[in-house]
Formats: sequence, C-alpha cells, structure tokens
Amino acid sequence: MSKQLNITRLLADLPLFQQLRDSEIAQLAMESREIKLSKGQILFQKGDLLEGFYVVVEGQIKLAFSSPQGQEKVVSIVGPGGSFGEAVMFMEKPCPVFTQALEDSHLLYIAKRGIFTAIEHDSVFARRMLAGLSMRLHGLIQDVEDYSLHSSTQRVIGFLLQLADKPTKGHATFELPASKQVIASRLNLTPETFSRILHSLSQAGLITVKGKRITVPDITRLSRFDHAPPPCAKNAQAPLSEAQTPLE
Repeated sequence: MSKQLNITRLLADLPLFQQLRDSEIAQLAMESREIKLSKGQILFQKGDLLEGFYVVVEGQIKLAFSSPQGQEKVVSIVGPGGSFGEAVMFMEKPCPVFTQALEDSHLLYIAKRGIFTAIEHDSVFARRMLAGLSMRLHGLIQDVEDYSLHSSTQRVIGFLLQLADKPTKGHATFELPASKQVIASRLNLTPETFSRILHSLSQAGLITVKGKRITVPDITRLSRFDHAPPPCAKNAQAPLSEAQTPLE
C-alpha cells in the first residue's frame, strides 16, 4: 500500500478533472479523502446511500449483488484509475450492489458537494461526467448482448482478448485480474464452466495456463476463434443452455 496521497495532484492527473482550474481542483481536494481497505473488506453494502463516488488508486474493487439463495453475481471489477458510484450518487437512491476489496486497496473518496460545485462552474466537466455514465450504460447493454448471443467459450475468449490488449496480431502474456470464481461470475458462468473452457482452449493450443498467468501464442488465431457464429438456433431448442442458466 502507498503512503499518504497528494490528493490535489492525484485529482489533477485524472482525465475527468484535467480541464478544471487549479482553484477548482483545490476546492475538490477539500471535499475528498483517502480510504484504505484490506483484502476482503466491504466498502459499502447494498441499500446504502452514497454521498460521493470513489476512484481506485491501488488494488481492485468488486461490485456485486447476492440472490436470496446466497448466489453472488459480479457486476464489475474496478482497477487503478477506475471509478464507481457516480450514478447512485446523482440518483440519490439506495445502492443496488455491494463493494468488496479483492486485494489490499487504496481509494479516493470524492464528496458530491465538490462534484456539484464543479459541474455548476464547468460545462466541460459536466459533459465528461455524462460521457462516463453513458459509457457505463453502454457496457451494461454490451453485457446483455454477450449473455444473450454469445456462447460461454466466446465470452471467455472475448475477455482474454481484452486482457491481452493486442487487437490484431502477435502474442501476449498477462495475469488474470482476479480469482477464477470472481471472473466466472463477471462473465455469467459457473467457476466449473470457466475452468473447463480454459482447459479446452489450452488443449487446442490457443492458450497456455500457469496459475493466473495466461499466454496467448497467436492473438489472430484466438480472435478468429472468438468470431465463430454463435449457436443461437441450437441454444433456442435446448431445454436449458449454458448461456441461459441463471448462474451463468
């Protein structure tokens, strides 16, 4: 974990705030504070009201909700530079998810009073806030599309390609950002299905797996496999397919 943050400098370096004047950054810093979480610690619970939003400086935060039966669905995994809580802050309604640190984490909490003041004085900042919220909505729509139209294997490959961060060709090596159980929930899969798909991709020579470390020897080959037509008609006739189960 890092030492005491220079909150003013951190705010000034965030893309969201780069157009603000020094005096506005200083005012925003007065409405901000550090939060340190240990691995597994809960930041806020479902149903809590948020009086601000959060930026991850170090670590990873899981946003999730649980069913009455205790089954957990991970909505998002937020890493360094990412933020969360903006929409609930603006809506002033109970939060629909809980948040938990996946590892020791360092956050910056920004109170809504400072955000509202910045919006009133800077239209560019207001547009950036709207753009960020719109991107979140687009991401949720993309998730629904993936769950509805893409097979389990396609969803896993799409996730790996995002981690590889190489859109066209070459090879890549990277580490999974969270446990397989958390990632499986994020992809709307069971942990067993996620592990089985990784094994199948490894057997096919598309990836190699050593713990959390994944190597993709040929991005192009993996990408082409990902774009195979989804078996929509077959899934539609099946009594309960992988893509349709509530757990996945």
